Amino acid sequence: MSKAIPRQPRAAEVEPRVRRGYFECRYGQLHVHNAIPPGGGFEEGTPLICLHGAAGSGRQFRGLLPLLGRDRSVYAPDIPGCGESDAPARTASAAEYALSIGDFLDTMRLRQVDLLSYGAGAVLAVELALTRPTQVRRLALVSVPLAAAVVAGDFAAAAAGYPLRERLARVTQGLLVLRPRDGSWDASARVREAQPAARVLDLPDQGEDLFQSAPGAVAEPVRAFLRG
Repeated sequence: MSKAIPRQPRAAEVEPRVRRGYFECRYGQLHVHNAIPPGGGFEEGTPLICLHGAAGSGRQFRGLLPLLGRDRSVYAPDIPGCGESDAPARTASAAEYALSIGDFLDTMRLRQVDLLSYGAGAVLAVELALTRPTQVRRLALVSVPLAAAVVAGDFAAAAAGYPLRERLARVTQGLLVLRPRDGSWDASARVREAQPAARVLDLPDQGEDLFQSAPGAVAEPVRAFLRG
């Protein structure tokens, strides 16, 4: 009687390993968390860049990277001055912070990317979408801070001074907004005032810790949106 040969898991069924690395940007070294699909990535989707909030780092997305990294390369940089990335030597504007992320995109020679942001990371996502319109394909924004928030830190100050509502109105890429019940719950609902075509998904059972407590609640709609 022949023995059954165990089925080997397909690449999409194997969670990728989350790794870290350093890359050069205009402010020094940029620390990046990343997950690459197993199996060589021959059928990869568009790479995804994850941009954290004002008080966080790329580590905020560690629970999400293995889920989204099954079928695409995913990168979560520490914005300069946050986490383990070098800080600007002088005060930088939100546009200048976005340029530093652009340095990473150029280093990686990424022809096209999708963007996922949380909180103040939306400022960088919107700026990159406007300044690199052929490179940025789609945006998924979680907790859009259209209302002013008081958070300490240089990046937070730069984000607070950015005209997000006005700039958001000029975005032409596909846009998904996820609304967990956190400090931006009401503000995120006003995204359609600037972008009537935006898809808005409410997550009333999730809060500020959704990336840690329920990463699947973010990964599933984001993957569907990026594939659509």
